[in-house]
Amino acid sequence: MAFKIKKSVLYLLLGFLALICLLPFLLMIVNATRSGNDIMTSFSLLPGSSLPSNWKIVTDNLEIGRGFMNSLIIAILSTLLMSYFSALTAYGFAFYKFKGRNIIFTVMLIFMMIPSQLGMLGFYDLMTKMRLIDNYIPLIVPSIASPATVFFLRQYLLSVMPKSILEAPRIDGAGEFYIFHRIVLPIMAPGIATMAIGGFIGSWNSYLMPLILLNNSKKWTLPVMVASLGSVKDIASNIGATYVTVAISAVPIMIAFCFFSKYIISGISAGSVKE
Repeated sequence: MAFKIKKSVLYLLLGFLALICLLPFLLMIVNATRSGNDIMTSFSLLPGSSLPSNWKIVTDNLEIGRGFMNSLIIAILSTLLMSYFSALTAYGFAFYKFKGRNIIFTVMLIFMMIPSQLGMLGFYDLMTKMRLIDNYIPLIVPSIASPATVFFLRQYLLSVMPKSILEAPRIDGAGEFYIFHRIVLPIMAPGIATMAIGGFIGSWNSYLMPLILLNNSKKWTLPVMVASLGSVKDIASNIGATYVTVAISAVPIMIAFCFFSKYIISGISAGSVKE
């Protein structure tokens, strides 16, 4: 009886914490339906009636659909590149012995500690010389080199996959890429999904680099468009319209998180291979 009471209290506490976590999202959605004056002068958890007017202000001043697609293309491609090449690199560091492996891995760890903002000026200068300004390539291709993802996946792979599992296919004459794609990748799937969530969110929310590299407003990502709202008179005086754009920008993140979270939970048992 006492155990059931403790379990019920625990569930109530977890439910309360979940509500607290969801409260900012609820306020974001509610404020998207209220006028700027109502938001500034009162607090409410009930939807208002200003969503059509807020949406009209956004669509009249911003190409919100174009910005959404621009961000989606960059985020998906960069996440795919980061996940695949980081998994491939982590597999090499984990199960291959080659000259200079420890030195290369140490250098990679050092790069993890350097803030990316320090190299921004040099990166911009390089992209200018390569004539890649106002292009999506600098926002997508560099995701291939992700030291933090490689480090995490290497540690994950060492913890879930014994080296002996690779011996049987090698004896049967299987190639290394075949082994990687058919055996290693499925085992790494939960770890890859975990890092893909962070990679997708980071790419989707990226603001500074797209702002520096993209000059054409038609190529702007959604965060850059949201930041430009202050220069639009109608939107600057209507905070509700700003909440509409923020709510739209949060939808893909929530969808990606829900999808990958389920994938992680379902793949943990399959990924936990023990010797």
